[in-house]
Amino acid sequence: MAVNSYKDDEQTVDINKQVTLLRLFKYLLKHRARITAVLFLMAFCVGVSIVNPLFIQRAVDTYIAKSDLPGLVRLLLAAAALNILMVIAVKIRMYLMATVSNSVIKEIRQELYNHIQTLDFTFFDGRPTGKILARIIGDVNSLKDVIENSVTTLIPDMATVICVMIIMFAKNAKLAAAALWSLPFMIVGIIFIQRHSHAHWQVFRKKASNMNAFINEDLSGIKVIQSFHAEDETDATFTMLVGEHRNSFISAVRWSDAFGSVIDLCWGLGTLALYYAGIKILGVGSVTVGMYLAFGTYIGMFWQPIMNLSNFYNQLTTTISGAERIFEIMDTQPVIKNEKNAAEMTAVQGDVSFNHVSFSYDEGTPVLSDVSFSVKRGETIALVGPTGAGKSTIVNLISRFYDTDSGTVSIDGTDIRGVTIESLRRQMGIMTQDNYIFSGTIRDNIRYGRLDATDEEIADAAKAVHADDFISKMEKGYDTELTARGGELSNGQRQLVAFARTMLSMPRILILDEATSSIDTHTEQLVQEGIAALLKGRTSFVIAHRLSTIQNADRIMVIDHGGIEEQGTPKELLEKKGAYYNLYTAQFIR
Repeated sequence: MAVNSYKDDEQTVDINKQVTLLRLFKYLLKHRARITAVLFLMAFCVGVSIVNPLFIQRAVDTYIAKSDLPGLVRLLLAAAALNILMVIAVKIRMYLMATVSNSVIKEIRQELYNHIQTLDFTFFDGRPTGKILARIIGDVNSLKDVIENSVTTLIPDMATVICVMIIMFAKNAKLAAAALWSLPFMIVGIIFIQRHSHAHWQVFRKKASNMNAFINEDLSGIKVIQSFHAEDETDATFTMLVGEHRNSFISAVRWSDAFGSVIDLCWGLGTLALYYAGIKILGVGSVTVGMYLAFGTYIGMFWQPIMNLSNFYNQLTTTISGAERIFEIMDTQPVIKNEKNAAEMTAVQGDVSFNHVSFSYDEGTPVLSDVSFSVKRGETIALVGPTGAGKSTIVNLISRFYDTDSGTVSIDGTDIRGVTIESLRRQMGIMTQDNYIFSGTIRDNIRYGRLDATDEEIADAAKAVHADDFISKMEKGYDTELTARGGELSNGQRQLVAFARTMLSMPRILILDEATSSIDTHTEQLVQEGIAALLKGRTSFVIAHRLSTIQNADRIMVIDHGGIEEQGTPKELLEKKGAYYNLYTAQFIR
């Protein structure tokens, strides 16, 4: 694993932040009732906080100055009652917004997961699993606070700032102007900082994704790493990635912290200007003590929301890149998708034909070139040839995991692009060399082939491929719990379970891609007997490097140089002494 294999492998996408925010906030519209209640509670809280300084001014200039104790008590009781209600309203507001934000996060994660499942192999071919996990888990989690604070911080603090400015200018325009003279400098500073901060947080997200992808791949391949004593190399790669992750985080945080410094400076300058104007310009006697106290409170109420808004903007800058990455995937359209007027495929009979098919994974590097052949229903076709010749490509095109560059693939005379993908794949059974075993029981793993299958049907499928032989000997039988990838089973046992799963689906067309490579010779013979019984009358394509497994095939196609080099029955090809004969003699004659 090269040290630089994860360096700068993602491009930073600059998406309009306003568009991203509006798209994010649309999820809140699904919770209008609770959001309306939250807004009502926030309006009450803002109103109470706005009148509190007026209570102070009135208490000092009216009741304390005149020694009116009863009036002061009445004022304090009214203020206390309002503030107690405000505290209760804040608690209810926090609870409501927590439920809304958690619901929105669930919706976004579910929508993202569902969309990813619709994407085709071209999407997954170029993305490590760890990077996709980073989107579903890390990036989505990062949105929770910004969604919640967008309502609980953005709206009330903006309302507070506007109301405070109006009251301050209404009370004393000169004092207000002095207190807020540094505001333009703050705006210029914030604009400058946010541009750099957003860019640095985008880089941090990318480095975090790189690190997650490496960890996922490293742990998945730990046996290979330890087998080849590659721990030092992977440790060097991890050290590099952790260093990049740390450095990008520090750089981003430095820019984000600058928000608070700019606001603190402007806040301090505004406070000094307030008292300087009140004392030196307006004169001590022209401004009452209560007015000073009210303005001192108001200036704090003005700059504190500004500080909160800057923190929110800082948080937004941190997380908006995560939202951009999420929506980038949601906007990714599958290359392989149903045509506009795609119809449901009827019961497949099994006639398959390739008509002048050409295909390449990378432009300019053809894998198949003008390939044509026909397969009759019930035939067993063996595909052989060197690695990379295009054998798996042929079966992937039949399953429509990829679309042809030119030419058509037809089943029963129907172009497969004219039918829905779901109805096509529902009638196909695909088994590869690396068949994934899910965490759960053996029974659950087999039932994955047909979710409505009965226990009896599951057992029959397992018996047909002789998986029942080892399953019945296990302590819990079909209820034996397996971890992901089936670490409790041998390679051969895992493939037998996967084979039973495929058999249970009762496919009309079967594809076996090196499906028996991990099964010993004795078990392979038993499996072949099971295949012959279950797949009688069904079209099947078998890819095998072990030529002993395809001697009963109706036809063998030798795939090489982008096409079919030769084809015929095993006997015909051996007599021909061509490409297949060379493969056969190389494997069996020493």
